[in-house]
Amino acid sequence: MPSLLQRTSPTGVHTIVLNRPERLNAVDQVLADELPRAIDAAASHDAVRAILITGAGRGFCSGLDLSMPPRLPDATRAERLDRFAWVGRWVLSIVRCDKPVIAAVNGPAAGAGFGLALAADIRLVAASARMTAGYVRRALSPDAGVSFLLPRLVGMSRAAEILYTGRDIDAAEAERIGLAAMVIADDGFADHAYEYAERLAAGPPIALALTKRLLATGFESSLEAHLERELAYIKTCFASKDVAEAMAAFAEKRRPEFDGR
Repeated sequence: MPSLLQRTSPTGVHTIVLNRPERLNAVDQVLADELPRAIDAAASHDAVRAILITGAGRGFCSGLDLSMPPRLPDATRAERLDRFAWVGRWVLSIVRCDKPVIAAVNGPAAGAGFGLALAADIRLVAASARMTAGYVRRALSPDAGVSFLLPRLVGMSRAAEILYTGRDIDAAEAERIGLAAMVIADDGFADHAYEYAERLAAGPPIALALTKRLLATGFESSLEAHLERELAYIKTCFASKDVAEAMAAFAEKRRPEFDGR
């Protein structure tokens, strides 16, 4: 059984389904290696306008598969010298992707699965889903970007409380504290998440890519550097045919059709 299921719709939504439902999509070595490759491949194709990541069955991703004793990735010289390992590559593949990435959290998201959801640009969460960092329950410190991303989403004090306790976060709390953009009823969750992704996929690709780059660099830039970057990017947008299409559509009172040129 493949560890990932993938398809690209005619509307430009590339859906990636983590496909180990019998383990709540826990991460084994195959899944660890295949997910960032899948995201990188989707990011490189113009036909892909948005990426939707979800889980098969009743889970999103329960983190590292603990059915086997966990080990540090240091068996080979390459592993010992690897700066990021698979958990880092999961995060970097999403953050560096110029397409909007949506995590459709259909069920439990824990550990690296929690980090995967946090790395996405937008999290849509099923009403029954729960999320947890969970590391402290196993006497571990966070990985998968959790200690970097969580404080930026919910603030330092709240992030500390979540990480120190390892407690569960239900969908209602996730929406209240800013982890979830939207909570969606379990019934029809997949369809609603896909429709949301389609709306993003219909947007202007250049403007969305540059907006994502601005969001990714904003916390690490000075105000002056960020203002310069904003100006450079909006000039790039103004030079695109998508802006001309947007203006024409506005004048003609119709929906624009963007092709990313």
